Amino acid sequence: MCFGSRMKGITMEEYLCLDDEQVKKISDEMPLDEMLYDLAELYKVFGDTTRIRILYALLESELCVNDMAVLLNMSQTAVSHQLRVLKNNKLVKFRKEGKIVFYSLSDDHVRSIIEIGMEHVEE
Repeated sequence: MCFGSRMKGITMEEYLCLDDEQVKKISDEMPLDEMLYDLAELYKVFGDTTRIRILYALLESELCVNDMAVLLNMSQTAVSHQLRVLKNNKLVKFRKEGKIVFYSLSDDHVRSIIEIGMEHVEE
């Protein structure tokens, strides 16, 4: 039986709920701290409603900054700022057509993250 609240005064072996083999397996499979840091930073990007709204809009179609500003009732400057964050985190990509820049989701991973997240919150 595992009693985490009673750890004081007991040895680590008495505290562990899993056997040594299972703990070693989990430890061996744990990503490096740098990778976990990068993952945490990625999820921080999703922690902003404005960025989520932009990503959600891009689920349907590529859009230029002006269209996103109108759609989301925001200034072009505010949209551009958030797009820069999304681009720096490899969540959106862009292409130029003359002077107009069109943005879209970087890949299907971004689409999956949004769709799975929406499924989760709708449960």
